[in-house]
Amino acid sequence: MKVKEVADLVGISVRTLHHYDEIGLLIPNETTESGYRLYSNENLETLQQILFFKELGFPLKKIKEIINSPSFDRQEALELHRKMLLEKRNRLDQMIATIEKTMKHSKGEINMSNEEKFEGFDFSNNPYEQEARERWGDKAVDNANVKFGKSEQDAMNSIYRKLASIRHKSPESEEAQTAIKEWYDFLNKIATYSLEAFKGLGQMYVDDKRFTKNIDKFGEGLAKFMCDAMAFYADENK
Repeated sequence: MKVKEVADLVGISVRTLHHYDEIGLLIPNETTESGYRLYSNENLETLQQILFFKELGFPLKKIKEIINSPSFDRQEALELHRKMLLEKRNRLDQMIATIEKTMKHSKGEINMSNEEKFEGFDFSNNPYEQEARERWGDKAVDNANVKFGKSEQDAMNSIYRKLASIRHKSPESEEAQTAIKEWYDFLNKIATYSLEAFKGLGQMYVDDKRFTKNIDKFGEGLAKFMCDAMAFYADENK
């Protein structure tokens, strides 16, 4: 497809596609002798990924870094896009409901509590999150933010306690590696972790003091022990 055809199909400007080409974000599969850009089906799939990331607020520089990474997995990215967009939709639905209730409250049709007036607003951002995204990638951070139900929380705490009981041993020991594999398998039931993302998450445990504080409640030094064990596991299983 020519650049104008792609622009019409997607609903973006030709200038935008030229810009993506110039910055190396989306390079057409072929350029004719007369200078026409020709986009393949693979180019269109990449463009779809780019637009998903843009919809979720990712800057172009970060999108380029992610999709050009050797560890980038399109299917994993689609799963992540879906989860993030569903979460965004849920927040918007809740805020729309709050607006509708507020309109009725203003007309005197219903009474709203102070708590109801602010349903749907969420300012609980981790102050370390942006730094973590820049250093270890969005995937590791987004997976770390997955909310657990009671059964998952109980299972997670059980693994933490098991790891805490052996935290004074070498992170490279067979016992430690068996336990950390259990942690890796558990996380992959909740989300999808590559070995690199798993290693990055372990590094967050020690560099983000909020993680360290929560994990070390199970035993002082547990966060550092898990970080080292996760790094060794990731390197050994590549």
